[in-house]
Amino acid sequence: MQIAKLFILFIIFVLSNLIGKMVAGKFRYRLEELQEMKNALSIFKTKIKFTYEPIPEIFGEISSNLHTNISKIFKNANEGMVTQSAGQAWEEAVRTSQNYMNKEDKNIMQMMGKMLGQSDVDGQISQIEVTEEFLNKQIEEAEKEKTKNEKLYQKLGTILGLTLVTILI
Repeated sequence: MQIAKLFILFIIFVLSNLIGKMVAGKFRYRLEELQEMKNALSIFKTKIKFTYEPIPEIFGEISSNLHTNISKIFKNANEGMVTQSAGQAWEEAVRTSQNYMNKEDKNIMQMMGKMLGQSDVDGQISQIEVTEEFLNKQIEEAEKEKTKNEKLYQKLGTILGLTLVTILI
């Protein structure tokens, strides 16, 4: 009976540590996704500027080169352009995406859809550059949040686990 109790206490401690690490990981994943999105937009801008490929082809290529949640946004936007305009498909893909971006990040990404496919190459490039500037600010904010909160939640999980184990002993 004593071994079972110790085993359960150990499981409680391990689970609370894992929960703390999962919560802390959200800050790291958000930062990684924002950086990945910035890189993808840079590729998008370069392709528009120099290759003059249609937006659906560029989105398809970007989605096949990325292997994160960000690739799903480009893939869904590419698929949505069959029935919708480029801007509508992009906004829908960003809105319905399952990732670690917060609401403000998604709003910034959706803003890009307003001009997507609606203006000439220079207009689209300038809209992408504006979006990249906003993303830079979001990346700075995400880095600060990660630095501030990642260790906090990891330690909080450990302390919570130790507290529960102590109470249950």
